[in-house]
Amino acid sequence: MKTRIEAARLLIWNAALAKMAAHENGGRYSTEASMAKLFASETAMFVTHQAVQIHGGMGYSKEMPLERFFRDAKITEIYEGTSEIQRLVIARNELGLR
Repeated sequence: MKTRIEAARLLIWNAALAKMAAHENGGRYSTEASMAKLFASETAMFVTHQAVQIHGGMGYSKEMPLERFFRDAKITEIYEGTSEIQRLVIARNELGLR
């Protein structure tokens, strides 16, 4: 889990640097942003799902903050473009079909 979280963090930093470079040079950064959003949201879902599994039935209980984390992680896969849309953006940019 730690490896995925760190990889997501680095992709986010890479996207931020790409945005700064695009602002200065007029370039594009949608591929980097989509990769970061896709990987970070899927990592959040993976990590919270594993945490729920570790905690068993208590993981779904409202007494634990994990239940809210799980719901919040799922919504990150949906808002601001679903994972499927992010994959489309990445593929189009890589294939030059912008």
